[in-house]
Amino acid sequence: MNTTITADFAEMPFPKTLPEFQRMFGTEKQCFDYLAKLRWPHGFVCDKCTAKGEAFRIATRPEIFRCRKCRKDCSLTAGTVMHRTKQPLTMWFAAAYLVATHTPGMSALQLQRQLGLSRYETAFQMLHKLRAAMIRPDQDRIGAEHPVEVDETYVGGETRGEGAGNHDMACVVGAVEVREKTVDGKRKTVAGRLRLRVVPDRKAKSLVPFVTESVAPHAHVTTDGWQGYNDLQAKGYDHDQLALGGDPVNAELVLPMIHIVFSNLKAWLQGTHHGAVSKDHLQAYLNEFTFRFNRRHTPQAAFRSLLGVGTRVTGPTYAGLYSGSYEHDDQAAKVTA
Repeated sequence: MNTTITADFAEMPFPKTLPEFQRMFGTEKQCFDYLAKLRWPHGFVCDKCTAKGEAFRIATRPEIFRCRKCRKDCSLTAGTVMHRTKQPLTMWFAAAYLVATHTPGMSALQLQRQLGLSRYETAFQMLHKLRAAMIRPDQDRIGAEHPVEVDETYVGGETRGEGAGNHDMACVVGAVEVREKTVDGKRKTVAGRLRLRVVPDRKAKSLVPFVTESVAPHAHVTTDGWQGYNDLQAKGYDHDQLALGGDPVNAELVLPMIHIVFSNLKAWLQGTHHGAVSKDHLQAYLNEFTFRFNRRHTPQAAFRSLLGVGTRVTGPTYAGLYSGSYEHDDQAAKVTA
């Protein structure tokens, strides 16, 4: 199974304004044609015999591509986040456009209202399917060219009446690149690419794997003095471990970029989603925040990326979401091609 996502869809045009979006994707045929080019940028490839070339198209079933060699029918949406959808593609494209370009993101209730959906559950499932497409299966590790700050925080509301500790809060570990740029002739420190993960605790067995899977080998990594990071030097990282004395002010001074990220994350969860995010689905929301953060300077192009990756990965089913059996991942989504 090929897990490499081609970058060819980066050459595809994308709408830069709402009127342009309406002109480009006003009909099902326009959406089918665009999605086909995203899925097969070099032309149709049969799932069964891997034959390449132009496929037969059925006028009454535009989603079906029939291989000229083995005559197998292939659905354009099969194995994608839109697999077996009952919603028209125009609805999916509108959802992807709203989610990708709306700066603060959208809650399921907002999406339901914007799309005129009759059921909240439909909007909820569509959002989570799109979130599954917010992680490229060929996602690389950050920090190859820039230093990285790593720290952890707790996400969730206050727990009262249960004694000391973070009973109902989830532990989230993050890593962000620290970049330098020139603005008006002055050097400025800015945040680069981001990675976030829900972890069960602050132990080394939870924190170190996140770093090794998210940050490039030999990168310069700065953390606080917590013992959970002690093994990073042995893992080959240029580890700068700073004792902060338990003072949160010191943490914000020494690790400013990751703390800005955490502050923005909590404001986003509280503002857009009103803090109503369960632990079962928190990783999906972190994936969306990361997707949006890493593309904050190109939100219109993010729409194209979302659909492009969405043609190559699968998403959660309704039963999987509501039973809690579907596990959201911060690495590669389920790859189909």
